[in-house]
Amino acid sequence: MQRRMTWKEFCFILPLLLLVSVFSLYPILSSFSYTLFDYQTNNQAKNALYTAATLNTMLYVEDCDYLVYYLNKDIPNVDESDRATLTALVDKLEAQKAAYANSEKTISLPAATDQEISALIAETEQVAQSYAEKYPTLRIVTKSGQILDEMKTCLISSNFIGLTNYSRLVSDDRFGQAVGNTFVFTILSVSVELLLGMALALIMNKAMRGIGLVRTTALIPWAIPTAVSALIWCYLYDGTSGIVAALFTRLGIIAAPELLLTTAGGTMFGAILADVWKTTPYMALLLLAGLQVIDRGLYESSSIDGAGPIRTFTSITLPLLKSSMLVALLFRTLDAFRVYDLIAVLTKGTPETLSIYAYKMMIGQSNYGYGSVIVVAMFAMVALIAFVYVKVLGAELIQE
Repeated sequence: MQRRMTWKEFCFILPLLLLVSVFSLYPILSSFSYTLFDYQTNNQAKNALYTAATLNTMLYVEDCDYLVYYLNKDIPNVDESDRATLTALVDKLEAQKAAYANSEKTISLPAATDQEISALIAETEQVAQSYAEKYPTLRIVTKSGQILDEMKTCLISSNFIGLTNYSRLVSDDRFGQAVGNTFVFTILSVSVELLLGMALALIMNKAMRGIGLVRTTALIPWAIPTAVSALIWCYLYDGTSGIVAALFTRLGIIAAPELLLTTAGGTMFGAILADVWKTTPYMALLLLAGLQVIDRGLYESSSIDGAGPIRTFTSITLPLLKSSMLVALLFRTLDAFRVYDLIAVLTKGTPETLSIYAYKMMIGQSNYGYGSVIVVAMFAMVALIAFVYVKVLGAELIQE
């Protein structure tokens, strides 16, 4: 039976819980809250999270005052039958002035009041348009256009849309293509890195002269910043002077050097190759740590029993390396699934993965509402991948 944690013991882990809440849970909750709004920073009516309609009362009262002034000047210049219409409109505008004259600069409105103000603006606009031909010189006809446009900006409707962004995500073909590109990049790159990393780890685990130099040299690609390595490979892939592009053309892998960074297949292949070159040493380092804790006596016993290298690897090395492989695969898969900087620098965003798509939507188009939906979907996929890894390879390995 496990002993329950005392309050004193809880106080020791409380700072950690607070840090996790601030730096992990808060960004996740903030991103989720953005998904419920049509939040676009380049649109004045949607550049904040409005749960209710908002009115700029100072500008609204000022605009109502201008319209009342123009209408009072116009009433004597219209026929008797039209004066009642203009007078009724003046009364409505005066009532609006009185209602919001002493209000705060910006206030939230209930839905009914929002509709009432919108209807009044539409009515004023309709009156101006209907009298334009009959009384073209009226002030309400010639001068109300700019005022009415400003009145529309004074009233900001709620941009709360609930789960609408999620339904849009389901039918978004571009999102589906980004998911496909992300999975292709992740599966191919991690698979190749696992094979090459295992081979490199086995080599670095050998006790031979100069093994320290071999280990140091092998880790150089991983030590280079991702943006720098992407630039290096960009020069190597260059269609006019890149040695890798020229080599692939001679080998028949591509038809022309310039196709390596200008076609969908070429950019995917180039991104995977650059990622494999950089992160294979990281995979090898994690696997090497697992190899070095395996008891050497097991290999000696296997050799005495006459087991060959393949049998020794499959019966001793691979089973005992399972926990290290879980950690290596989990870290690399999650890292590859969230790839951004390599593709952004190397190919300027092609192939479009989930991270690239989210960046273009949020930063390029300033649509933080829909961009946050993509981020939340990516978070859900990352959590699902981690869950599958633990379930498939064994939850008990995490405890070990």
